[in-house]
Amino acid sequence: MFMTFRDENSTLSGMSKKVSVLLLIGILSWMYQAIQPPPPKICGSPNGPPVTAPRIRLRDGRHLAYKENGVPKDKAKYKVIFVHGFDSCRYDAIPLPQRVAEELGIYLLSFDRAGYGESDPNPKRTVKDTALDIEELADQLGIGSKFYVIGFSMGGQAIWSCLKYIPHRLAGATLIAPVVNYWWRGLPTNLTLEAYNLQLPRDRWAVGVSHYAPWLTYWWNTQKWFPASSVIAHSPDILCSQDKEVFQKFEARESYVAQIRQQGDFESLHRDLIVGFGSWEFDPMDLENLFSNGEGSVHLWHGDEDGLVPVSLQRYIAAKLPWIHYHELKGSGHMFPYIDGMPETIVKALLLGEK
Repeated sequence: MFMTFRDENSTLSGMSKKVSVLLLIGILSWMYQAIQPPPPKICGSPNGPPVTAPRIRLRDGRHLAYKENGVPKDKAKYKVIFVHGFDSCRYDAIPLPQRVAEELGIYLLSFDRAGYGESDPNPKRTVKDTALDIEELADQLGIGSKFYVIGFSMGGQAIWSCLKYIPHRLAGATLIAPVVNYWWRGLPTNLTLEAYNLQLPRDRWAVGVSHYAPWLTYWWNTQKWFPASSVIAHSPDILCSQDKEVFQKFEARESYVAQIRQQGDFESLHRDLIVGFGSWEFDPMDLENLFSNGEGSVHLWHGDEDGLVPVSLQRYIAAKLPWIHYHELKGSGHMFPYIDGMPETIVKALLLGEK
């Protein structure tokens, strides 16, 4: 019995459809695998990095690594918690000279934010979580009912969360070159668009992916077809001349730099982008003055040549929230807190009200 031309066509068409379906399934499977980040290498786990830092165990079971600086907390007059920035860790606390810490009686506590250094990742991390981690760290170490907080860059952004979620625990706060989320509702669209366009194209794409398609963040920053975030790539093109000098010293942290990303880029760097540029549960523009009684203050420091965070956004925020003491540094970029003399100036403004 012979197959007719119509039967042969029908058979070929059926086979073609099956091959197309199998090919589509294969492509989708490959795409799904490509966008999935590898599991983190948890510190202290069988195949993970060793635990070398003192740590506390949080209520949700995660561990938080910390480092104590300055004078002992039982002898301190001022207790300050420092929040490190992007691609940094507990060792990157503001470099306050020991003589200043002893002179003023400052206990400076730094810690690894979730997923960085030796602090466990928090796969459910939200804007609120860092503030709650800080509160629990303070409680477990017994530093008192009130303390000061200082945050740099992405850590500075986290200080907004402290002002929102744990205001009753704050004696004062300082935001140093804090990262601004372009999608905060209280920022004018024309201003954010102008500031957004000042960034390198590769950074605009990286930030946009983190906001609109967070599930693609890992793939975008690891694929080889398009340039990923310049901050992750440590590109010097975005830094002013002053920053480049400081950044070179900052990058020479050979003794501990390997610890920063040791649990994986996704739960540290990429998670920072997703949370920092995601949809926030609150708008910092809606915050009210916590220290109207004069028993504390909030400071915001920024360089007018910052290539990472446009100064125009900080100027608007300072005008919108006049109770914030705004300090703009002429000729300075993003890394100014690591310039000799600046840590002392920043800390004394917060603790002593010095101008």
